Amino acid sequence: MNGPHDLGGRMGFGPIAPEADEPLFHAEWEARALGIVLCCGALGYWTIDESRHARESIAPADYLRFPYYRIWLTALIELLQRHGELTARELVDGHALTPGKRPEKCLHAQGVVGVLSKGSPTCRTVEVAPRLGIGARVRVRNLQPTGHIRVPGYLRGHVGVIESQCGAHVFPDSNAVHQGEQPQHLYTVAFDGAQVWGQGEGVSIRADLWESYLEAV
Repeated sequence: MNGPHDLGGRMGFGPIAPEADEPLFHAEWEARALGIVLCCGALGYWTIDESRHARESIAPADYLRFPYYRIWLTALIELLQRHGELTARELVDGHALTPGKRPEKCLHAQGVVGVLSKGSPTCRTVEVAPRLGIGARVRVRNLQPTGHIRVPGYLRGHVGVIESQCGAHVFPDSNAVHQGEQPQHLYTVAFDGAQVWGQGEGVSIRADLWESYLEAV
């Protein structure tokens, strides 16, 4: 989707100013927000793709003014309501009115390290061979969906060269909206920076792109 999260190549948002010796959290509530999001993710209702899409779907005016972890919490509220673990009344009252639906999915403190270190691999096995070979010239399709998509907007319509084949992986666009994993081949594609940005001679850009995003040139 064309949302406020996809800022690459857009002007008017000011310079990037990294903070020297930046702390992990700027306030205690940020650490709590991260913990709550991780614990709720363990309930198993949604995938990382659905949670990412929930953040992207926040109204642009709010997304651009919210601090990072408020974006996370806002999306979490939407996900919990969507899956029946939180009601509008509970949100107003500030406490639960009924027990949670999946108490057996509770993520205890001692289990956090194991869960996070295990991760959630996205590589899959598919029967079809890669349609595109290393060195092939490809154009990024001009896709404008209303749902989740992992193509940076600034690469649409541009031509690049496939640098490597990365195997088959879960397709996030379908996985974000409960249409299944639908795995497909993933490629690393190299682009000329000057061609993409109109400046930057000698600069190259690399993006990992799923096969359905690409067409042979």
